[in-house]
Amino acid sequence: MTEVVEGGHHFDTKKLTAIGVLVSLGVVFGDIGTSPLYVMKAIVNAFKGGTAMPFDEYIEGALSCIIWTLTMQTTIKYVIIALRADNKGEGGILSLYSLVKRLKRRWLYLIAILGAATLVADSVITPSLTVMSAVEGLKIFSPKTPVVAITLVILAIIFIVQQFGTSSIGKFFGPVMVVWFMVIGGFGAMHIFDHVEIFKAFNPYYAYNLIIHSPSAIVIMGAVFLCVTGAEALYSDLGHCGKKNIRVSWIYVKVMLILNYLGQGAWLLDNPNKVAEGINPIFGIMPEWAILPGVILATAAAIIASQSVITGAFTMFSEAMSVTFWPNQQIDYPSGIKGQMYIPRINWGLMLMCFMVVIFFKKSEAMEAAYGLTITITMLMTTILLFYWLGRIKRFKYFAVLFIMIHFSIELGFFYANVQKIFDGGWLTLVLGGFIAVCMYAWYNGRLIKAKFIKFAKLDDYVSIIKELKLDETIPKYATNLAFLSRAKKEDEIETKIIYSILRKQPKRADHYFILNIINQEDPYTFKYNIDEIMPGTIYRVNFLLGFKVDRRINDYFDQVLQDMMEEGTIPSRSPHPSLRAHNVPPDLKYVIIDNTYINDTLLTVKEKITLNIYNFVKYIGSDDFKAWGVSPHNVVVESAPLMDQKLITKKIQQVEFKPYQN
Repeated sequence: MTEVVEGGHHFDTKKLTAIGVLVSLGVVFGDIGTSPLYVMKAIVNAFKGGTAMPFDEYIEGALSCIIWTLTMQTTIKYVIIALRADNKGEGGILSLYSLVKRLKRRWLYLIAILGAATLVADSVITPSLTVMSAVEGLKIFSPKTPVVAITLVILAIIFIVQQFGTSSIGKFFGPVMVVWFMVIGGFGAMHIFDHVEIFKAFNPYYAYNLIIHSPSAIVIMGAVFLCVTGAEALYSDLGHCGKKNIRVSWIYVKVMLILNYLGQGAWLLDNPNKVAEGINPIFGIMPEWAILPGVILATAAAIIASQSVITGAFTMFSEAMSVTFWPNQQIDYPSGIKGQMYIPRINWGLMLMCFMVVIFFKKSEAMEAAYGLTITITMLMTTILLFYWLGRIKRFKYFAVLFIMIHFSIELGFFYANVQKIFDGGWLTLVLGGFIAVCMYAWYNGRLIKAKFIKFAKLDDYVSIIKELKLDETIPKYATNLAFLSRAKKEDEIETKIIYSILRKQPKRADHYFILNIINQEDPYTFKYNIDEIMPGTIYRVNFLLGFKVDRRINDYFDQVLQDMMEEGTIPSRSPHPSLRAHNVPPDLKYVIIDNTYINDTLLTVKEKITLNIYNFVKYIGSDDFKAWGVSPHNVVVESAPLMDQKLITKKIQQVEFKPYQN
C-alpha cells in the first residue's frame, strides 16, 4: 500500500505529483529548512574563538563548507543513495536495519539502536532550538522579550494538539514552507550582489583553505554541520511522500537555502559586529518592514519543523516496537490517517524533556553543540547500515567501499568537531540519547533472556485433555469463547504458561479456545490474517500478519474474525445459554493475558540481572499488555506465571560442591 492521505488529499507516493511535491515541502524539509535560523549565527560565534584569517576569507570559506556539505551529505548520501534503500516504500534507520538484519552480523542491532536513540534526542532538541531561534527574532524590537516563556507556550500548544490530529492544519504546511523558502531565498538574493565575490564559495578550494589554515577549524566545522540538520528526515519520511517527490522538492529547497546563506554571508561582510549585538543574520538581511512578518513566518516554519520531527518520532517508535527495540504501546490515529499516528506516552515524554531543555539552556546558541552531536551520530550509524545494504548487492560492492570511505571520513571529522563541545551542551545528547539507547538495549536483550526461560510445548499433546475439559460439566464454564495471546513462533507450539492457565491455575472450560498471535511483517502495510483449526469445533490458532504501520487493535480485528467465522457457520452466532440464545444475544468472549513475573536470580549472570532490572523499568514505561494489544479491559483477565528453565536449574545444582557435615 502506497497511497497516502495528507490534509484530505490522496496521492500515490510512487508517482511524481504536484500535491506530492507540496506535501514533501511541508513534511520533509521543515527541519533543514529552518537551519538558516542558527547556522550563520553559530559560524560567526565560532570566529570569535580566534582565527588568523581575515573575516571575508573566513565567511567565504564557511559558505563553501556549507554548500559542499549540503551537496555531499544531503544530495549525494540521502537524496541519491539512501532513498533507494526503501523497505516496501518506507525509509528511516530502523527500516534500513530491517533490510540488513538478516546478514550474519548480529552487532548491527547496536548500530540501529544508537541511530534510533539519537533520533529521539533530535526530536527533543529540534523543537526547542528552532522555536527558540525564531522567537529570539523579537529581540530586535524588544531586547527584554520573554523568549523562554513564549517558547514554552508554543511548544505546549504543539504537543497538546497532537492528540487531536493535524489533518485539518496539515494541508497548510506545504504552502507555508513554499512561502518560507521563497522569502528566505528572495531576501538572500537581494544581498548577494552587494559582494559578488561571495560566489567564490562554490569553489571547494575555499572550504579546504578554511579547514587547513584556520586554527579554530574544528569549532567552525561543528557550526557548519548544523546546515544539514534534518537531512535524516529526507529518508525517514520516504513513506509519507515518496522518493520522486522528495528529490524534485529538494532542488527547490537547496537553491533557496544556498541563496539565503550567500545573502547572509554578503550581509555579514558589511555588518561583522551585528551578531555580537544580538542580531540574527537571517533577520538582518530583511528590510525593517519585513522583520516582524519574518519572525512570524519563521515561527510558523519552526512549528512545522517541530511537528515533522514529532511525527517522525512516533513513526520511529512504532518501527522500534516491530523490531523489538521498544515495548508495545498504545498507538492512536486521531485523524484517521495512517501517516499520522499518535503515541500518548511518547508525546508527553518528549514535551517534558523539551521543557527541561528550554528552561535549562535559555538561549538557542547554547543548544547548538548538542544538536550537532546528535545529528552526527545518527548520520554515522546510517552510513554504516547503508554500507552493508550496498554491499549485499553484487554490482555495488566496490561502490559500497568507496561510499563508506568518503562519507565515514567526512562524518568522523564532523563528529570530532562536535564532540569537542561536550561540555558546552554536547552532554545533552549523551544523556538523552544514552538513556533511550540503554532502554532499547535492555528491552531487546531482556526479551532474549526471558525467552531462554519460556518453555514451549506441542499443542497437539494437550488436545485430548482440552477436549475432555470442554465436556466436563463438573467444572463451571469459564467463557464461551476464550482467547489467549501468544508469541510462539512455531505454528505447532504454544507457551506452557497457557497450558498451565487452562489446566492448572484455574481450569478454564470453554466452548472454543483461540490462540492469537501477531506476526510482524517487513512490509509496513501488511494487514491480513489466517486461521488454523487445531481441533475441529474447539481449538483455533489465529495469526495476524501486520506491518509496523498497521495499528495493533487486536480487539477490533478479532471481533471481525469471529464475525467472519459466524457468517461461515464455523462457530455459533448466538449464545449457548438458552435464555440468551432466544433473544439472539451473541456469545461471550474473554481474553487471558499471562505475564511471566519471576526468574530465579541464581540462574542469571550479573549482566543479565542488570539488563532485566532495566527491562522491567522500560516495561513500566510501556503500556499495559491489554492496551498495547488493543484489547478492551472490560473482558480481560491478567494472570501471572513463574519463569523457570529446568535444564538450567539442573545444571546449577550439578555445579554445587556438597561437603559432608562435620561437627
